[in-house]
Amino acid sequence: MPKEGRFHTLIEPFRIKVVEPIRLTTRAKRRGWLEAAGYNPFLLHADQVLIDLLTDSGTSAMSQDQWAGVMRGDESYAGARSWFTFRDTVREITGFEHVIPVHQGRAAERILFSTTVKPGQRVLNNTHFDTTRASVEAAGGTAVDLPCAEASDLESEYPFKGNLDLGRTRAELETHGRDGIALVMITVTNNSGGGQPASLENVRAASELAHEFGVPFYLDACRFAENAWFIKQREPGQQDRAVEAIAGDLFEAADGCTFSAKKDALANIGGFLATRDPDLASRERNLLILTEGFPTYGGMAGRDLEAVAQGLREVLDEDYLDYRVGSVAYVHARARAHDVPLLCPAGGHAVYIDARRFLPHVPFEELPGIAVAGALYEDGGIRGVEIGTCMFGSTDPETGREKPHVQDLVRLAVPRRVYTQSHMDFVVEVLAHTHARREDIGGLAFVHQQAPLRHFTARFRRL
Repeated sequence: MPKEGRFHTLIEPFRIKVVEPIRLTTRAKRRGWLEAAGYNPFLLHADQVLIDLLTDSGTSAMSQDQWAGVMRGDESYAGARSWFTFRDTVREITGFEHVIPVHQGRAAERILFSTTVKPGQRVLNNTHFDTTRASVEAAGGTAVDLPCAEASDLESEYPFKGNLDLGRTRAELETHGRDGIALVMITVTNNSGGGQPASLENVRAASELAHEFGVPFYLDACRFAENAWFIKQREPGQQDRAVEAIAGDLFEAADGCTFSAKKDALANIGGFLATRDPDLASRERNLLILTEGFPTYGGMAGRDLEAVAQGLREVLDEDYLDYRVGSVAYVHARARAHDVPLLCPAGGHAVYIDARRFLPHVPFEELPGIAVAGALYEDGGIRGVEIGTCMFGSTDPETGREKPHVQDLVRLAVPRRVYTQSHMDFVVEVLAHTHARREDIGGLAFVHQQAPLRHFTARFRRL
């Protein structure tokens, strides 16, 4: 239902000042381009794509105030004015004293795990995303996914499928202890699990549980504002609270966080690592200097520091969040009306197709997620990404057979403030068309793959 004094039609809470042309193409051309790319959407040229839903990372349209900040950027190497604007904004929103700028989230992950994970230790998370898992493993650790039981039912409407399974987390902590577990984390929202939020209650309980065993508790916070909005909408007792206050409570429960500013800071590049621990921060800064840059820029230009600081303020605007989450829910509801099998409920930043239900005749070994993603591109020029056996599975070196991931999903991630409702109506139309011809879609096999993160560069052939 609309808010008091509002109508049912969801409108973009902004006006358009600058437009970027997009290229209209034919199905025959797209089929050829996809074949040349080895059927991997990552390897397509961007100008061959009509509606690009590959990722919401770094693809946002920046506001007039962010662009004004770009012009204010202080490019001094050390102690730039823009650094202090950035640092003070992060401190104000998160409450973390020690702020370490990086060029994007995966740099924060690499620095964090390089300084906290010893070989053989485990990192517990609701679900690690691809770069998070790779960074844990590169440090010699083991990434353990502990999503709540409700997350396994893709069709249920459980409101907080991003919750950490507290029972299994306790069992891990009791079994391995402080020496065996480096960190407990919760990714908000849970990207690999459908953009689903974690409740404030669950985050606080996970923090208490980790601290009971002397283990630090962290957030992967790149979509913190969307998660806070879901808490406001869905969690009892939170409806009358400001999103900024809820976000503050999320951060208050944590000892630190990683953050990609390419998501909920509405910027095209940037990020930070934050902590309350001064000794850890000192070690992290030393590694930052070696690999990213001086501690007052960390791989970002001054103009980027300004844009991120402004974006962090804008993302907490509740009219924006209402539009943002509502626009994804709009696509989700309309696609379900056409019987397209989706992960439910709607996520915060993306619509997730259940590829195994979409293509029940294609076994996991034939990569149904890659098949669905390719078909959507051929039919309508829409680029999405597989989150399943290609991204998270592996090939058994002895048998050559694929090891399945628990799910095969296709994520259609919606860039922030980029597409209008008519673009999204077109996406729904293509989804319905592709689903209607699903029996014509076959599977694929690997031609080339290279670990880690094989999905970025893999090539396939049609079966």
